[in-house]
Amino acid sequence: MVDDNALLVLKKRYLIKDVRGNAVETPDQMFERVVGFVAGAEEMYGDKGREEIGYDFFHMLRNLEFLPNSPTLMNAGRELGQLAACFVLPIEDSLDSIFDQVKMTAKIHQSGGGTGFSFSKLRPKDDVVASTMGVASGPVSFMTVFNMVTDVIKQGGTRRGANMGILRIDHPDIEEFITIKNNPEAMNNFNLSVSVTDEFMAAYEKGIRFPLINPRTKEETKTVDPRELIQMIAQSAWKSGEPGMIFIDTINRENPTPHIGAIEATNPCGEQPLLPYESCCLGSINLAKLVKNGEIDWRRLRELTHLGVRFLDNLIDINRYPAPQIEDISRRNRKIGLGVMGFAHLLIKLGIAYDSFDAVKTAEEIMAFIQAESKVASNLLAKQRGVFPSYKGSVWEARGLRQRNATTTTIAPTGTLSLIAGTSGGIEPIYDVRYSRVLFGNIKVDIVDPLYRNAREKDNNEEQMKKIFRRAHDVAPSDHLAIQSAFQKHVDNAVSKTINLPQDATIDTVVDVYLRAHRMGLKGVTIFRDKSRGAQVLSCGTQQAC
Repeated sequence: MVDDNALLVLKKRYLIKDVRGNAVETPDQMFERVVGFVAGAEEMYGDKGREEIGYDFFHMLRNLEFLPNSPTLMNAGRELGQLAACFVLPIEDSLDSIFDQVKMTAKIHQSGGGTGFSFSKLRPKDDVVASTMGVASGPVSFMTVFNMVTDVIKQGGTRRGANMGILRIDHPDIEEFITIKNNPEAMNNFNLSVSVTDEFMAAYEKGIRFPLINPRTKEETKTVDPRELIQMIAQSAWKSGEPGMIFIDTINRENPTPHIGAIEATNPCGEQPLLPYESCCLGSINLAKLVKNGEIDWRRLRELTHLGVRFLDNLIDINRYPAPQIEDISRRNRKIGLGVMGFAHLLIKLGIAYDSFDAVKTAEEIMAFIQAESKVASNLLAKQRGVFPSYKGSVWEARGLRQRNATTTTIAPTGTLSLIAGTSGGIEPIYDVRYSRVLFGNIKVDIVDPLYRNAREKDNNEEQMKKIFRRAHDVAPSDHLAIQSAFQKHVDNAVSKTINLPQDATIDTVVDVYLRAHRMGLKGVTIFRDKSRGAQVLSCGTQQAC
């Protein structure tokens, strides 16, 4: 069912272990544990057919057609019981708020979740602190506290925590924030993103200076040249892969519950914008399993979409939340994030090049279908179980559509999940036909793409294989963006996607990616230039493959 690398990942992270650290359950037993717990939620609503639903859940998990986020696989049916992957915690401009959230972060990381924060409300460095007659140390200094705490808390004893640190483009300390990762040792437990506003992008386009605003006084501290600031972001990203960008106004235009509040931050990989204290459970359909006789099996995709929505909705009810305020807003909005993995493998099986018009067309067709069917599924659940409690005042009430969930779709990176499923990650192209991957920070494994291996064994035409097996660095930035855009058009939340650049890419190319991404209506963008870091998770397995 699973290959050797998948079994390594399962034993290391997901399967129950004895006191000596040896796995005491098989992958099938893990799926039985998860399904037994998740299907139990059916009884809360008096729904009949728990055994039938449980069988359907088990069948799709065991066949690797769908997998939920890692905390569900690790914790379902166990004492910890924390099932969500994504959290956003608010950081207010006080020591009490900051250190309350440090403690909350530790609890979330211990349970397997990842945390996102906006540090934009913190007063800038050297600003006045009236209570002590001293000066403030600024957002970046407090980020180092969260980073240190993350370093010593292992998630569920199996992996280190992950954070997203966000600062608004108009914060006076934005230049310090942008250049943090120029030091490769700095903030090693954080992904960083600049929260970019429409006002800033308009100033860039017009070539006019842009004001930086002290969040404490709401007064302008100075103005900057937006073109110089974007160059600084691009240069840092070119050098280290960070920071990324989130387009915060685009995100809030599609906020389904604006009456509850504005979104300021996302989860660590950027695909899940969330309100303060919100959490979200994610799951991904394995598209590579849905090619039958050279065509997409739309019937099974519909079934998996409905099952996936029901599975994820159940998680909200049986989850053991880390804090009451997280439970409250998560249950009120009932956000879920159903997405996909194996998109590149689906294209290969269909004989479609990743960087082609047909690939973009296929992406739109698939995600539009999942989006529509997920809304049908959420509507059916609303009829059985009721709408989400924050429905009144939401965009769904305004549209006259009764929904069980404020959001239903998200595209996650599916890093280890796609390794378990033996397929390509998220909506990314294959990294290479042969490559090395670092697991758990220190275990290097060599991977040969299974579809490539099968094609070679069949002695397929080399030119045809080169056309179909498009590697990440073969794909032009505009084609990466086109695929991200095709999915984003039909996704409630956001899309985790890396714009892979070859080692010789220029800073101007990075700037161009940013501008295109904003104009295309994307919610965020991340670039990674090959070999821009001394150590990276993925690398070419052989010189010939590079």
